Amino acid sequence: MTSSFAGFSLDSIASCFSRRASGLRPHIALLAAVPLALHGVAPMATAQPTPTSLSIGDVARLAGRQSGAVEVARTRVSAAQARVTQRRGALYPDVAAGIQQASRTTNSATFGFALRDPQGRPLLDPNGEIIGPIPTVDLRYRIQQPLVDLGNVAKWRAAQSATLAAEAELTAQAEGAAAIAALAYVRAARTDAQVAARLADSALAADLLRIARDQLQAGVGIALDVTRAQSQLAATRAQLIIARNDRDRSLLELKRAIGMSLDAPLSLRDSLGALPVDAAQLENQTTLMQRSESRADIQALIAQGTAQRRALSSIRWERTPQLGLVFDQGALGKSWAHLLPTYTWGVQLSVGVFDGFRREGRVQEQIASGRETDARLRDLRAQSALEVRAALLDLGAVREQLDAVGERLSLAEQEVAQAQERFRAGVAGNGDVISALLSLNAARTLRNDVLASYQTARVSLARAVGRVRELP
Repeated sequence: MTSSFAGFSLDSIASCFSRRASGLRPHIALLAAVPLALHGVAPMATAQPTPTSLSIGDVARLAGRQSGAVEVARTRVSAAQARVTQRRGALYPDVAAGIQQASRTTNSATFGFALRDPQGRPLLDPNGEIIGPIPTVDLRYRIQQPLVDLGNVAKWRAAQSATLAAEAELTAQAEGAAAIAALAYVRAARTDAQVAARLADSALAADLLRIARDQLQAGVGIALDVTRAQSQLAATRAQLIIARNDRDRSLLELKRAIGMSLDAPLSLRDSLGALPVDAAQLENQTTLMQRSESRADIQALIAQGTAQRRALSSIRWERTPQLGLVFDQGALGKSWAHLLPTYTWGVQLSVGVFDGFRREGRVQEQIASGRETDARLRDLRAQSALEVRAALLDLGAVREQLDAVGERLSLAEQEVAQAQERFRAGVAGNGDVISALLSLNAARTLRNDVLASYQTARVSLARAVGRVRELP
């Protein structure tokens, strides 16, 4: 948003209010058109990029796809999928090939036996002698294939469960990011409504100043009324500056929440007053409590608990025997021209007997982690129930407040109109008008606060039942 509307800045508009009454009327009319310009009715003097227009549901779904937390969770899913590939690879054949050309020497005493001639004389020095160097060429490939390995099968299934847990955590992060973005949208809509309210206050204050100056020129008013009107106009202008700053900051926070460039233009498709209120009948509390069980963070903890139980099972399956096939074949000789085929093959059975209690320690660690996850799940379910009940209470209370603040706003507008009429008639000073303007200012602010509270409770209820990204 910009501080310039229809080619005029707010500062230039405000400075017009200090001029004489005869030259003020055109600028009063211009100020009255400011709200229309704020909503895009008055075209900009220079071409600007078309702002992206988003609804509260749009920002929730956008944040659920591209926020920073979601991107981090998505990388964790990729890492978990890579671990599944690693675990599955332990069930496939392990194939290796190599070529070696070498020359070596050896000590004959290390043979462990003596070579003798037919007369019984040793052919080699009994204390050993160097044999060689002997050139060798070795071409070989080796295949190892696990036949029965229940431990690695269990690890593979545990890795698959961990992937499902990571995907559930991704969904939970997306839902959390959507809730943050939706609340940021509500704050931005509230600050935008505050700007519109302060602009309306400024228009009334400017009209009050015009009447005071007209009466002073006609000799039926006093200078004190003009001073009061100028003070009121200055106060509303200061409030407008604060409101505009709050609006710009809230838009920056909204862009950050949805992962949007901070320099990109953004507009809110729905104003605070246009957001739905009682658009549909709320489901009863029991139904909402049942729906809360399907919320993403609860499902993420359930999936995490399943993954931990499978990891515990895989550790225990490591105690089972492992049966594998080994096949080694190649060609061996003293030179490339004289190679003879050689091979080794066999079936291998191995059983883990004792590993220094490391496996038992891992079992205890997994059991403790599972207990922690169970405790977190119980706490989250209790928190979910609390959030559903609190959101329903807030929605009920705010609905009643909406009627009250609507009546207060109507009475405040009526009070301003009556005070202005008495002031124009010259039967009262503008002190009553200023008091009525302050009351109207407070009523408008209160209405915006109540509307924002309703939408906040609406988002909180959607968050409690895992439906933020389904907002319209």
